[in-house]
Amino acid sequence: MAKQLMKGNEAIGEAAIRAGCRYFFGYPITPQNEVPEYMARRLPEVGGVFLQAESEVSAINMVYGAAGAGARVMTSSSSPGISLKQEGISYIAGSELPCVIINIIRGGPGLGGIQPAQSDYFQATKGGGHGDYRLFVFAPASVQEMVDLIMEAFDIADYYRNPVMVLGDGTLGQMMEPVEFKEPKKRDLPPKDWATTGAKGRKRNIINSLSLVAEQLEEHNWKLQKKYQHMKEHEQRWELYKCDDAELVLAAFGTTARIVKSVVNQLREQGIKAGLLRPITIFPFPDKAFAQLPDTVKAFLTVEMNTGQMVEDVRLAVNGKQPVHFFGRTGGIVPTPAEIIAKAKEIMGGVR
Repeated sequence: MAKQLMKGNEAIGEAAIRAGCRYFFGYPITPQNEVPEYMARRLPEVGGVFLQAESEVSAINMVYGAAGAGARVMTSSSSPGISLKQEGISYIAGSELPCVIINIIRGGPGLGGIQPAQSDYFQATKGGGHGDYRLFVFAPASVQEMVDLIMEAFDIADYYRNPVMVLGDGTLGQMMEPVEFKEPKKRDLPPKDWATTGAKGRKRNIINSLSLVAEQLEEHNWKLQKKYQHMKEHEQRWELYKCDDAELVLAAFGTTARIVKSVVNQLREQGIKAGLLRPITIFPFPDKAFAQLPDTVKAFLTVEMNTGQMVEDVRLAVNGKQPVHFFGRTGGIVPTPAEIIAKAKEIMGGVR
């Protein structure tokens, strides 16, 4: 299949449609507005439904309804809008319903700005809303990878009966790259016999996240935790780049990882044996990847577009075996290779 040049946000919409998404409920917010715009045009062409809700709160509850009926459904937003959806996301996770949620992150806190950031990592990976729940979270680093992961995300959502979030940023959403819509590897998915599709000839289904009996709610919570543990054991994804003999491993995800990959090449040209560890899933976090690193590693440097969030998971994965350093830019500022190289040289000058 020939590649086509597409803006990231529009590629998101096309990937979702090709994955079988037929319902989209959302509300406009920069820098992801091209996603609902694209879905508004394309969904009617494939027999689907697009609806711009009156608010993000309404949109996520519409997602709840469509997911409860067994449909493939998606919503998208950017940081403040995702915050408004958190109550509904918790309800969806508690009710064990599959859906896909796109967050094209902008700088914060508050209304912040419309430039790219990675400051929603905590919100995405630690629950975000209330209660003991988790989302499955992908962190693509290119438009092509975003397409591939979104097409897979619907299967993962159905397989685990769990919301899947795809975490992008303003750069990935607005940039244009060649993409190819490949057929994703199919999972053996369970039947949706829990869906509220009408009870003719069978016992009625009830979907609810309310449980007033403490013992029953505790049992449900442990059931959810068992599911999240299965994700941790079987779904970790990562990329290792030039780590075979690395003395300094840089950890980065998403757009920042693209910059760090070029930094690794430049550091090696300057005599520093650097490598990149790039998480592709940030929940489950790929702590297994750290066990594959060589004994030559002397230090880690986590690079993010925030004040330090993924670095906490890196420290847990390293477990004190080597020092873990951090470099970040925030507020919508993208770190430059020169800044990262200077920090790397500072670190290596202290451990050699």
